Amino acid sequence: MPEDPVHESRQSRSRQSLATYFRRIARALGRGEPVPVDDAGTVTVDPPAEQEVEIELEREDGMVHFEVEMEWPEAEGEVDEDAAASKAAFELYADTAGEWRWRLVHDNGNIIADGGEGYSDKRDAESGIESVRRNAPGSHVIDVSRDETAPDDGGSDATFELFRDKADEYRWRLRHDNDNVIADSGQGYASKQKAKQGLNSVKSNAPGAAVEELGDDETDGEDTEE
Repeated sequence: MPEDPVHESRQSRSRQSLATYFRRIARALGRGEPVPVDDAGTVTVDPPAEQEVEIELEREDGMVHFEVEMEWPEAEGEVDEDAAASKAAFELYADTAGEWRWRLVHDNGNIIADGGEGYSDKRDAESGIESVRRNAPGSHVIDVSRDETAPDDGGSDATFELFRDKADEYRWRLRHDNDNVIADSGQGYASKQKAKQGLNSVKSNAPGAAVEELGDDETDGEDTEE
């Protein structure tokens, strides 16, 4: 019977990004949940309790190939090619100053993250969204008020920082390793627990969130500050 490819992708990844991806797979397997095949989680597999696993390491034409392959009868597992990957969407829009901004809006209408700044070029705002999609899921969380630092191993190229603002409310920001803040909570929370719930929602929803560009009639009255 001929092969029937469901999903195939090839890309360069950092060691941290690869560790984040494998941790997502391991966590899903450990919990008995569908396993994400792609970063966005739009394709998932739900394997049986036991499968055949083949691990192969070989050299060929100056390259090293390290392959991990799982196999099981199709009737014993489930493949979802249209998984509900996110309960949020990125809204991309121009503010009243003509700068491009984005915000991540949950299906319940709450804004759970925003870019915190405007961009003169729409492409820069789109790049900001992609950076959040890529880095949020595996980012470590630290409390800067306790002088915590992110572990050296694992994680992504960004870190969630929890902090208290001048109004004594808890907020978070997602800081890239290049020191740029690529997303923030956009609001204060009464407790650290609520702030963590907010950033965890971003972790789970950002990777698969669609991008919706809003028209002028949908952004009338938007301030230049979120």
